[in-house]
Amino acid sequence: MAPATKQPSNDEESAALHTDELRRKKRIKWAMYITIFVVFQAIIIAVFSVTVLKVKTPKVRLGTAVTFQNVSTSTQPSASFDISFTTQVRVKNTNFGPYKYDSATAAFMYDGVTVGEVSIPKGKAGMLSTKKVSVTVKVNSKALQSTSNLGSELSSGILTLRSHAKLSGKVELMFVMKKKKSAEMNCTMGINSVSPNEFRYLNCE
Repeated sequence: MAPATKQPSNDEESAALHTDELRRKKRIKWAMYITIFVVFQAIIIAVFSVTVLKVKTPKVRLGTAVTFQNVSTSTQPSASFDISFTTQVRVKNTNFGPYKYDSATAAFMYDGVTVGEVSIPKGKAGMLSTKKVSVTVKVNSKALQSTSNLGSELSSGILTLRSHAKLSGKVELMFVMKKKKSAEMNCTMGINSVSPNEFRYLNCE
């Protein structure tokens, strides 16, 4: 007679089901771990892209600290001024990499006419830092064809000048990525023409 087929016991069936259940839970757990890792990596990459890798335009401004060396203003027989002062050109870099810029010229204007210029040497503003360059500015009214408005302005006690400069350079990220950026300065300053030892105001954009 043929031997009878052995039927699995309830304990064996229960053990097999338990093993399958453990395997299924393990696969689910690993799938969750992988999903969490992928999502976490995506978040890290997104944050990295909008913070570290985002290139911001550096800012260039005049410093508020000023020292006057030579001051000469007059309203008679014709209005005129001849002023020299020392201040700072500040290049603020908020990027996670240095900003290297070429040499440039800052122009100082009265009533749209250039009355003085100063050279800004090429340099580098480090990561998340401000480069400060001391400059001596000399301005005078010799280039003005008309001084009709200048006389009343000097008499009011405030001489208003405007300055403009544009720096061209590159921001370097991760030692390999370079992005061209231009930093532009537009400042309006009021110089005390009665006792000219300070800026009455300085507004920069």
